[in-house]
Amino acid sequence: MSGFSRRSFTFGGAALAGLGLAGCANGIGGRGAETIDARVDQTLNFMYSTYPGTRDLAQKASGMLVMPVVTEAGLGLGGSFGRGALRVGPSTVDYYSAASLSGGLQIGAQQFSHVLFFMTSDALMDFRRSDGWAAAVDAEFVLNDAGEALRAETTTSLAPVIAVIFAQAGLRAGATIEGTKYTRIIP
Repeated sequence: MSGFSRRSFTFGGAALAGLGLAGCANGIGGRGAETIDARVDQTLNFMYSTYPGTRDLAQKASGMLVMPVVTEAGLGLGGSFGRGALRVGPSTVDYYSAASLSGGLQIGAQQFSHVLFFMTSDALMDFRRSDGWAAAVDAEFVLNDAGEALRAETTTSLAPVIAVIFAQAGLRAGATIEGTKYTRIIP
């Protein structure tokens, strides 16, 4: 392995470790659940005011997984991490972490929010029963520039899971949740 490759690998590994440790800053007896719920409420309020069509989508969904802040960084080796809550109606029923790893030509960091709308009770049930669910081909992605026009019409509500990605900030292009693994946590 060349010196450059070792440095890139070491730096990338250190960056990912930092992301993981930053995301696990909930001590025993902490207020992790309250913090996540407050961030979820703020994220939903922002999404509804910025993309009004998502309100109709939320009313038709069986449940929503809201990830208020996902941090994604990479330098050769990259990854992302975030925590959020699963809402069924107005109530939080579980908490989840979202994590991914990637490799290739990449450099930069960004943060973004995303919401997974479970449009069928079967999709929601499959998600809740799994040990770890990965965003894959059964999710239809709607990015921030299309979110404003999003409506809960027949074409969108036929997808079992709809992902809305918004509020991107940082120096890395193209937020995606493909390949992201969601795992139930205790905050």
